[in-house]
Amino acid sequence: MSSKQKISKAFNATRSLGIPDGQIKPILKDLLKMYDGNWKLIEEDNYRTLVDAYFEHNESEGLEGNKGRLVEDKKSLIPLKRSRDGEQSNRASSITGSSGRKLIVRKDKISEVDLGHKTTNSSQGSQQGLVIRPSEMLSSVKPVSVVFPDKKALTNGNMGCKSHQKGSSSSQCARSLNTALFRDQCTSNSSKRSTSSEHVRPISRDQHNRKNTNSSLHHMHDLTKGAEKVKISWVNELGNESIPKFNYIPNNLIFQNASVNISLARISEDDCCSSCSGDCLLSSYPCACARETGGEFAYTREGLLKEEFLNQCMSMRCEPNKEHLFYCEDCPIERLKNGYKPDRCKGHLLRKFIKECWGKCGCDMQCGNRVVQRGISCKLQVYFTCEGKGWGLRTLKNLPKGSFVCEYVGEVLTNTELYDRNMQSTGNERHTYPVTLDADWGSEGVLEDDELLCLDATYYGNVARFINHRCSDANLIDIPVEVETPDRHYYHLAFFTSREVKALEELTWDYAIDFDDKDHPVKAFKCCCGSAFCRDAKKKHKKALP
Repeated sequence: MSSKQKISKAFNATRSLGIPDGQIKPILKDLLKMYDGNWKLIEEDNYRTLVDAYFEHNESEGLEGNKGRLVEDKKSLIPLKRSRDGEQSNRASSITGSSGRKLIVRKDKISEVDLGHKTTNSSQGSQQGLVIRPSEMLSSVKPVSVVFPDKKALTNGNMGCKSHQKGSSSSQCARSLNTALFRDQCTSNSSKRSTSSEHVRPISRDQHNRKNTNSSLHHMHDLTKGAEKVKISWVNELGNESIPKFNYIPNNLIFQNASVNISLARISEDDCCSSCSGDCLLSSYPCACARETGGEFAYTREGLLKEEFLNQCMSMRCEPNKEHLFYCEDCPIERLKNGYKPDRCKGHLLRKFIKECWGKCGCDMQCGNRVVQRGISCKLQVYFTCEGKGWGLRTLKNLPKGSFVCEYVGEVLTNTELYDRNMQSTGNERHTYPVTLDADWGSEGVLEDDELLCLDATYYGNVARFINHRCSDANLIDIPVEVETPDRHYYHLAFFTSREVKALEELTWDYAIDFDDKDHPVKAFKCCCGSAFCRDAKKKHKKALP
């Protein structure tokens, strides 16, 4: 069926409810854009999603035009029937919009979706960073500065921390359940795994068993609030739960004591390509910035990781040799667990780095060696999973092997600060897993506490905080990337696809968790990854053996 025929069928369905074509057309366009041209969700249940989106949009406009005053319509209105069992047709009320026409609005209870406090505006090109006011904190902790390159240079003036949510309503109307899009995903593994509230996942604070409950579609167009170059929507088709409160930030924030020194003077002439111009990947020979990756750039001209480099990183991660591990004489991580009698170091993987061009280089921002610093470019969506893992991240388009997805962004803490924060948290307060920046501890020598750094995305973070764990065969791999400083105790942690990823497939990452480590400051969650190589499942199997 052609697109024109599908549009005509949609208009016929809405005309029967008295909705003019001119009013439903922009709503339909927005939904097609949101679902990436997929008509399946829109057509299901006699265009229920389209009708609900229309009433939600009109309700928002009506409330603004009348400053919240509801006018009861004495005329008879066409009731909107629900598909829920045992529930009568909804009564409707009318709101007089700014244009003077009556808008039919269902009297469902409206709840405001709060994604966190607004962040402060940052000036373009500021090297000093962003200061967070105490009133904007989600907890008692107070970050004091930002670590990131020149925003204007990185995004051509398109990125910022200014919060705006155009095109999204602050109130969410209840919608009927639409799960056909995920039926194949849910039925394949749901019989093998429990979805009870016992399961602790790295993201959401609450787990709910939603069997046999009436639920509705909940979504928002852009959880980044305009902080990224692309919009990232979130959707919950299994219930009414909203995403956990946090402040979205596109770049890392220093919490307090972390030592991160970013300056042009620290970048030597051997670590930049000041004589380059345009795109370094088009040069006849690689520049100085390719030295870290063996004299060849890690990226292809299409912006993908070269397969040889990617395979080397995956091999080191999955089957590390002894030479790939560094053992501390006095491991700071073990010392935090037990300062009186710390255990021996369990080893830190010495990782392969990517070095990107930066401010002291002569090339432009479209240089092929500036992939990570240009930010997110693929179409992503946060959604509520059906396997008991809570919120997850998926791609809305096919991603080839070696594609950059996003980097892990959060507060930059010292190990001591993270330990203190974990000791202060109680119950299920922690819902993200922190990342230790230990990829090059072996070459850094003896590090002070303010140089032993980690990233925590619990209160401040980006979309990567929603990436769920999967043991061994995850479709993402994390790779350290050097951008604005040659000091390897601080770097960017970037996620690339380890294989081709199909549209609507969940994006997963191996957290490298030791499920047997009882002394880790962050208690390991019960793994629901479903992988045949699940380390937590193997541990449970061994315990079950007589």
